Amino acid sequence: MKTIFGPVHSRRFGVSLGIDLSPSHKQCNFDCLYCELAPAATVDHQETVVSVEEIITELKTALKEHQNIDEITLTANGEPTLYPHLDQLIDEIDTIKGDKETLILTNSATLVDKEVFNTLLKLDQVKLSLDAVTPDIFKKIDRPHPDLNIDEVVDAVIAFSKVYKGKLFVEILFVRGLNDTEEEIKALNDVLADVNALRIDIGTIDRPPAYPIEGISYGELHTIATQFDASLPINIASRVHAEFSQSSYTDEEIINTLDKRPLTPEDVEILFDKESKNRLLALVEEKKVKIIERAKLEFYIPAENIQRKRKKS
Repeated sequence: MKTIFGPVHSRRFGVSLGIDLSPSHKQCNFDCLYCELAPAATVDHQETVVSVEEIITELKTALKEHQNIDEITLTANGEPTLYPHLDQLIDEIDTIKGDKETLILTNSATLVDKEVFNTLLKLDQVKLSLDAVTPDIFKKIDRPHPDLNIDEVVDAVIAFSKVYKGKLFVEILFVRGLNDTEEEIKALNDVLADVNALRIDIGTIDRPPAYPIEGISYGELHTIATQFDASLPINIASRVHAEFSQSSYTDEEIINTLDKRPLTPEDVEILFDKESKNRLLALVEEKKVKIIERAKLEFYIPAENIQRKRKKS
């Protein structure tokens, strides 16, 4: 049973080899509306388990063949933290990974389990999904196992972020009519203010979903991004339906826009007209705008913001 796939090239995470911890079928404690896998009943443990020995044997072969990768990514047809030998597997990977980093893509729910919580502390990078933080929307969008309580999950996410020493990312996937409301965004904002994340990626549906639901446009994602507190490291990760009309910005408007939310070059390409792009480049030349790197992504940010942060530190 093949567990290794890739390499996969990602703008956000670099080049990685993936490890599917549930290669035979979907085993998950969520049945998300937007999942690209077919609907399936939720579970709280894996019934079909691949051995650590099999995974490590395949990984050793793949690492010899693909040496120029950045990460080894733990994922699954479902939720990877349900894998019962995760702690042992991470220890084994650490002995052979060399200069590669380990990354897990998890829906966050099992952080309520202290053993899982402590196991994830061993990883170099952790990406937590957090689509909703209110009970009603959480149940509607993520369709969780009945034993899961979103308030407990939120508390665990915040606690984890306070003690984790690696690179922590949060991802929110927006579904039209569910978690894209002002109320849910405010609730998410209030929670994320207490989470020490390196980057918060917001996106929407860009693959055929399990259930008949709709994603939102880039323009709507941009509007949502501006509703979050400016101090949060928000990044628009999805550019589907990027029909947002390009606008003209003065120098002052560019600075004000970047002050509210740093923009990536991809954002600028969509939002700014030609003259505004030239103005931005001029501001960079004049050192009024700086380019910073945040976890493999570049962002434009006002130079004054960097100075303010230095004064605070």
